[in-house]
Amino acid sequence: MTMVGKPPLASNRARDPFRRDPFVFSSASIPSKPISLFFPLNNPNPQNFFCLKQALPFSSRLTLPHRRLSPVSASESDVPQSHHQGSETLRDSKRLEEWSSLTAKFSAAANIPFMLLQLPQIILNARNLLSGNETALLAVPWLGMLTGLLGNLALLSYFAKKREKEAMLIQTLGVVTTYIVFAQLAIAGAMPLPYFAATSAVVASGLVINFMSFLNVLPVLILKFWEDFITIGGFSVLPQVMWSTFVPFIPNSILPGIIALVAALLAVALARTGKLPEKGVKFVGALSGWTATLLFMWMPVSQLWTNYLNPENIKGLSALTMLLALIGNGLTLPRALFIRDFMWFLGSGWAVLFYGYANIVCLYCCSGVSREFFIVATAGLFSWIGFFIWRDSEAYGFRSPLMSIKELLFGS
Repeated sequence: MTMVGKPPLASNRARDPFRRDPFVFSSASIPSKPISLFFPLNNPNPQNFFCLKQALPFSSRLTLPHRRLSPVSASESDVPQSHHQGSETLRDSKRLEEWSSLTAKFSAAANIPFMLLQLPQIILNARNLLSGNETALLAVPWLGMLTGLLGNLALLSYFAKKREKEAMLIQTLGVVTTYIVFAQLAIAGAMPLPYFAATSAVVASGLVINFMSFLNVLPVLILKFWEDFITIGGFSVLPQVMWSTFVPFIPNSILPGIIALVAALLAVALARTGKLPEKGVKFVGALSGWTATLLFMWMPVSQLWTNYLNPENIKGLSALTMLLALIGNGLTLPRALFIRDFMWFLGSGWAVLFYGYANIVCLYCCSGVSREFFIVATAGLFSWIGFFIWRDSEAYGFRSPLMSIKELLFGS
């Protein structure tokens, strides 16, 4: 599945007490009350205390102070939050630590299917360039890819603030592979050089700024400028993309994008000049993250709408592509659930069900895939969902697996 807020402070990085991190915190940095900050969509999984068992004195290790999430509003889902409350035994802490490590590995493994999703297009473009068939690259929709690139950069910022390294790697992979395609299009003349130059500047700036922010070496003013840029860009693009999906059933117009641009500029200006209340500032700060998440969530809607209008084209979809998208997003769900990141869970879950699986269902209904393929995909998906929800509830010591979902939605 942007952030207009202050850069992450050391005391706000303790999202996951079991995540290895170069920063060491003392027991004094553990909040005595639930943290309530605001998040930016550019960083969906944060964390990381060096390891409470190492950061705390021995006498404190017997009862590690954990804290479950208090209810978090949509505009605050990006804020680093402590997970648990009350006291845990050493055995419970070990169980949570093991599950934390495993979910991080699942998230990192998602890079494999996401990489496989991008490579075919890059290889095909390279073959066409080498053979002199530059006209073939004109069919690649670079404007649509540019929208996806903006979403990747926004989510990269979101995960950088949350200090979620594996998720940062996924978004960085998306940015780099998309930029490689842009470079190929520019060589073929399919993408105007001025647009490519501007895109190059944005990509380079975004990568440098986000990784400097992750390392906590970025000046605050630069970070705020980048957050404002992502917020305005994401909020302007989303309504225009949604509007364009239904053309020609509605008039072709850039008015939705213009209205959104003006509204975003006004909102950012009011937030930066202190003219908005605290809740308003948090809302503006969350816009980039949520707009990027909603942008990616809209992609399945657009595809399903196209399937509805042109059912004969469904067989043109690649079942392997849909399966890879399902697997990649599915592997990130356990991590999102474990750290109680509703925005990340919603975006990835939506992609799993309405992009990967829903299109596999469409292919099956139109005889685009075999019954065996559909049964295996269905059984694998719902078995995976059941497994990680059960495993999460067991790690937290809940009697019912539904308690993990309840905490994700409403807090403890």
